[in-house]
Amino acid sequence: MSAKTRVILVDDHNVVRSGLRRLLEMGGDIDVVAEANSGEQASTVYSAFKSDVLVMDLSMPGIGGLEALRRILLTYPTAKIVIFTMHESIAFATRALAAGACGYVAKSSLADDLLLAVREVAAGKTYISANIAQKLALQSINGEQDPILNLSTREFDVFKLLAEGKSIEEIALNLNISQKTAANYQTILKQKLGISNAVELVRLAIHYGVILD
Repeated sequence: MSAKTRVILVDDHNVVRSGLRRLLEMGGDIDVVAEANSGEQASTVYSAFKSDVLVMDLSMPGIGGLEALRRILLTYPTAKIVIFTMHESIAFATRALAAGACGYVAKSSLADDLLLAVREVAAGKTYISANIAQKLALQSINGEQDPILNLSTREFDVFKLLAEGKSIEEIALNLNISQKTAANYQTILKQKLGISNAVELVRLAIHYGVILD
């Protein structure tokens, strides 16, 4: 009998993790060996358990999934990470995949999608939900330029937090940067995106799916 695929679940909602554990272990070939409820905890738990696949949400308190993804892969370049998220925007999918995620599954997908993603990624393949893959393909065909994709990783982090209504002080604390640096990023964002105020920033974020309306 072949060994089970060892999985770590990372989501800040206990109920979600409980449901995912049941779903993944139902097939009999996957074993959830550990759980974490934040990006910070994900790094610690992964270093302790070294699972075959790590399934992680993007929207969590603290550093969040994208930064956790970067930190884990910086220390463990061969880590196989599947992002399981409500964010169906190509802005998030593109960034996660560019940062090294092996899979990207929307929470709106069929339950079997996550099972398939874990199995495919464990086998060394890449898996993207059909609806996300279609959006990526359509953008490529249409040649639509998403200005959000031109932002650096840190600029995107600041952009998202500003769109969520966070203050400069809160952003500095969240990203572990100085308030002056956070304010500088805000100025850079206005220049890069051609916006002049918070309302325009929020509209842009909604239009490109960075935050939900």
